[in-house]
Amino acid sequence: HILYIAGTVETAGSVAAVHILAAQELSSIVNDLLPDEEAKTYYDGKKFIVIYNDLNDTVVSRFAIAHELGHIFLGHITTHTKFENVREFGKKPKAEQQADMFALRLLCPACVLMQMGIISADDISSYCRIPHSCAVQRSKRINELCKRNKFYKSDLEKQVFNNFSGYINNQN
Repeated sequence: HILYIAGTVETAGSVAAVHILAAQELSSIVNDLLPDEEAKTYYDGKKFIVIYNDLNDTVVSRFAIAHELGHIFLGHITTHTKFENVREFGKKPKAEQQADMFALRLLCPACVLMQMGIISADDISSYCRIPHSCAVQRSKRINELCKRNKFYKSDLEKQVFNNFSGYINNQN
């Protein structure tokens, strides 16, 4: 099983290729993917390689890949970087928290979920196909935004909503 995405990513002013591969397809790198790691990113100076454990559930793999893309797009990886492996929100190094937030925003945009009435952790986990522990964090944030009436305040959020408006209308 191999997922291969050929493309380029601009990070910190430079452009690099991104390749996403199933761990079993890269025997020379797989030994570096520990049994409890879902994914890892390497950068060889020209391209990023994201490997993931394709024996994991699709829900786990989707979030892990989005998390690794977060490291790439946020400029965290300039050489092979090993991050501390901690699984609880709020107890991770800053770069790990940022990559988690990137993945949440990519896979489950708050304004879209709110508009569709998908607010509970169970519903978010099921609809967006993300791990329940991550959906709990997203649900808390959406509820906080609802209480503070903080939706559609930024231009980027308005753009995301506009991009999804056809989809939202078809679902309701």
